[in-house]
This record gives sequence, structure tokens and C-alpha cells, in this order.
Amino acid sequence: MTNPPLLTKREGAVLVLTLNRPEARNALSPELICRLADTLADAAEDPEIRCIILTGAGEHAFCSGGDLALSLPLLSGARAPQTDWDHRLLNEDGLDARIAFRGFEMNKPVIAAINGPCMAGGMEMLLGTDIRLTVPHARFALPEAARGVIPFAGALVRLPRQIPYALAMEMLLTGAAIDAETALKAGLVSRIVPADDLMPAAMEIAQRIAENAPIAVREIKRTVTAASGLTLNDGFDLEDRAKDVVMATDDAREGPRAFIEKRKAVYHGR
Repeated sequence: MTNPPLLTKREGAVLVLTLNRPEARNALSPELICRLADTLADAAEDPEIRCIILTGAGEHAFCSGGDLALSLPLLSGARAPQTDWDHRLLNEDGLDARIAFRGFEMNKPVIAAINGPCMAGGMEMLLGTDIRLTVPHARFALPEAARGVIPFAGALVRLPRQIPYALAMEMLLTGAAIDAETALKAGLVSRIVPADDLMPAAMEIAQRIAENAPIAVREIKRTVTAASGLTLNDGFDLEDRAKDVVMATDDAREGPRAFIEKRKAVYHGR
């Protein structure tokens, strides 16, 4: 039996997803795309999952993007579908968009633990995550124009909103990579950590998030995401709606009560 292309592991309320094709630099095959899309859809609806960590197997790549031998020729029509995974990728709308957190609502915070180079479709996944830790040797690139195609999973819209415009355009138009230090200075990643500390650091953040009130966490992420590109007043309207939702919960009463009683709050998501 071959190793599954996606590994899943639960640690309490944290779901760890590992792209598991290290021999192919964790490139996105049709099977991996379908499995990851299905897992993310399930996680979005699972009230027991409060945070997600996304990483890659091995130390040579987080994700090199779409598999140039399997996925991209299939999508361009250069390769006929051969497997059930191929047919799903071609016929089910939104699978490739979902793995980039595009076109569906993922209310759970997603932490990217970048264990190596993050390229093309891998970087488009990165742009859909919320907190990003990287190892020092990682590099980041969107080389699609040099391959005769374009990024089509959100990068053309997200990248210029997340880093300075001129740097975003240089990356998109030349396909050139930036290193971890440049990514940190530009705000593309949250921090750089040694490789041995990557997953412990990601898990520490995830566990802290998982201990917080889940409805408050959900509404924070939902509001920040939805407010992107809106006017201040329209954004404030979204914030007011989120406040109304959160303040009506039992958790909003439990938090202050636990603080006064000098004990750890116990949140139930209601």
C-alpha cells in the first residue's frame, strides 16, 4: 500500500493536516486536492475542532504547488482523466478553490507551519491562512507566469492586499522567489522559527486559540475576513453584528465571571 497523500491527526480540539507527498515536494495531485478539500469541508462543520494546523511532510518543501505531471495537465486538457480522483477534480466545482480557503467559509483559524519552500498553489494556500510560521530555509514564490499559466486560487487578489503592492507585482510578474527574512519583513509570515521548533510553536498557538471562546474566535475571523475591502462604516456594521452575536452567548458571561473568581474559564461554544 502507498502512503496516504494527506495525514490527519487530532490533538484535543486541534486538527493537524500534513501534506504527505515528500517524494514530490508535497505537490498537489488530484487525490491530495480531493482529500484535502473533503477534510476541510468536514472540519468547518465540526464543532469539536477549534483550530487547524496545515503543514508538509519532510523538510524539503511545504508544497511545490499543483503537480505538473498530474494536476495541471488535467486542468488544461493536456491529459485525459484516468482515475476517480481525476474525474472528481474536473467535475466537482470548487475543489481546488476550497483547499486555498476560497469560495467557502472556514470559520476556524488556520495556522500554516511552513516547513520548507512554499511555491505556486502552496503559496496560494498560505495566503488563505491566518497565522504563519516558517523555517529559515523556506522560500516563497508564484512562478506560474513562467509556466505559461497564472495563479488562479486567490493570489492575484490576496497577495497585493497582504504585502506591499510593488513586491507583490514583482513576485507575480517575474515568478522570482523571496526568502524567509523578506517574507517576514513584508508581513507575509508571522515569525521565523528553527525547524525543530516549528510544530511545537504552531501547536502552542493553536492550543491557546482552542482554549478561547469558540464563538468569539469564529466571529473575530469572520468579521476580519468579511471587512476586507469595505469602507470603515460598512466594516463597523459587521463588527456590531458580531458583537450582538457574541454578547448573547453563555460564554460571554463565563469569561468575566471566571476572571473575577480567579479561575480558568470553561467555554462551551454557546
